[in-house]
Amino acid sequence: MTSNAAPQGPLKGLKIIDLTAVVFGPYATQILSDFGADVIKVESPAGDIMRFVGKHGDEGMGPIHLSVNRGKKIITLDLKKPEGLAVLHDLIRDADVLVHTMRPAAAARLKIGYEDLRATNPSLIYCGAYGYSAEGPYAAKPAYDDVIQGYSGFAALAGRLAGQPMFFPTVINDKICALVLTYSILAAAYHRQATGEGQSVEVPMFESSVQFMLVEHLGDRTFGPDEPPGYARVLSQHRKPHKTKDGYLCVLPYHDKNWADFFRIVERPELIEDPRFCNHAARSANYEVLYSMLSDFVAERPSAFWLETLTEHNIPVAPVQDLDDLFHDEHLNAVNFFTEVDHPDSGKILAARQSVNFSATPARLGEPAGRRGAHSIEVLKGLGYDDEKIERLIADGSVQQAEKGAVRE
Repeated sequence: MTSNAAPQGPLKGLKIIDLTAVVFGPYATQILSDFGADVIKVESPAGDIMRFVGKHGDEGMGPIHLSVNRGKKIITLDLKKPEGLAVLHDLIRDADVLVHTMRPAAAARLKIGYEDLRATNPSLIYCGAYGYSAEGPYAAKPAYDDVIQGYSGFAALAGRLAGQPMFFPTVINDKICALVLTYSILAAAYHRQATGEGQSVEVPMFESSVQFMLVEHLGDRTFGPDEPPGYARVLSQHRKPHKTKDGYLCVLPYHDKNWADFFRIVERPELIEDPRFCNHAARSANYEVLYSMLSDFVAERPSAFWLETLTEHNIPVAPVQDLDDLFHDEHLNAVNFFTEVDHPDSGKILAARQSVNFSATPARLGEPAGRRGAHSIEVLKGLGYDDEKIERLIADGSVQQAEKGAVRE
């Protein structure tokens, strides 16, 4: 897949004004951009904080910024200035969606709440990506991935295995909620296409994360307040990569045939009829014993034996790959998952494409993310502004244009 600035994909024609920052919002709008939407990212003069993390962060061109902002036109506006706010209103006149990650009170202070912008574009889909629902007592609280991991139970669940609360070593709630944000925007866009009606959409991180986590962990609490939540299999101390004679593997016999084949491989066929393990319900009640035995069996042979033998019997097995291993994975390379593209400022950079394949409307890999204000003049000219007006907006600080090599003040 090569870099391609021309809109394509299943969302061609959808125009999105993106006032998001960090990962939650930008990852969602990048997915939409990769699927063909025309995304204009409106950035404050200070810049998205993710610009300043990692290599080249001192230039505002850090790797996380590049990872979640490709394919977007970037304009820098000072929305605290009347002229900057007027530009935003012009941007949304023919937009389909506006999405932001400000707390509701902050959006109201800037006069960019739903009612403020609905007056300019009555059919606008206005999507607020918040930490917490505006209807609850946490509405005014700041929210980032670490905080939401604590509130939502993620840190405590990790702690059940580690012995103390721990964060997942990825911004998991930001990325989960980005997917919720993506499909929520698409659902509202479908309704708008069918009816012409815009609406306000609220996507709160806390509630979205709890809903995601409780898919399996609502557990027996489903049946009453005195029943315990949690899915025993994934909370077992023995559910982990198993040590072999010379390494570690992820091994998961799952259904009846898998377990029967596994017990034959380890020369313990009598366990097939053992009442503790003879069917899925029985195994579910005995995960601790079963997984402990599995660990002991796997430790007796080298990794190569298990990879070959379990694969022959169609028993799920995988090596434990580190981050570096992903770039050498034969499957990822065979499907051209990684692409090297030329960045005008940063030289050659590596990008990971969208995982989804469309036969008729393929996704694109948009142009690499730019500097603050990289497309300010282009966007303003697209609104019909003449050179004199653009120069005036830049002079009074309502709009900023990119300066090569500019660093954070």
